[in-house]
Amino acid sequence: MTLGSSRFCGPMAVRLDLHQQHASHYPFAASHLRTSFTAQRVAVETATGEVTDVRADPRASFPSDVRAPWDDTYLTSPFTFASPGFEAVELSPVMEEGETWRRLKVTFPDHIATHSPEQIFYFDSNGLLRRHDYTPEVINAGPVAHYPSEYKEFDGITIPTRRRVHRRGEGGTVSRDVELVTIDVESGLFV
Repeated sequence: MTLGSSRFCGPMAVRLDLHQQHASHYPFAASHLRTSFTAQRVAVETATGEVTDVRADPRASFPSDVRAPWDDTYLTSPFTFASPGFEAVELSPVMEEGETWRRLKVTFPDHIATHSPEQIFYFDSNGLLRRHDYTPEVINAGPVAHYPSEYKEFDGITIPTRRRVHRRGEGGTVSRDVELVTIDVESGLFV
């Protein structure tokens, strides 16, 4: 299996825990399978919880070549920033897309699996996340800018339903010609 495999594209439900690092995707690769992700392991399970494949310490096993095969194995920010161990510093605001965006530099604690320990989040005047800068260390792909947009409310919580990731150049310039990652959310349910 390789990145971008159509085997994993299509409608799916994503369950996120806002209090600990855990996520699950269903269906995954087949209608009877789901994922279970924590910082310590990634597993593929049946709908009843039987583990069919598991990888301990997923970060250590990540390939340096983004075209390398993956095993069959973003969404809680900024909620997680209130958890112990996070450090946040407000940076000077910037102008982008004709708006002033406030920037928050966040340092993640060691026990959280993430793209990189330091990331910058940009918020508009309504408090919505508009941009997210980071350098994904696990694939050594260089700096990127992640743009969440098209916000919709689900169960009283507003989330972006469109996410696009682009390369980020010197001085923070962004080339939007190529989309490195695209995510579209059609519906949401908070339980």
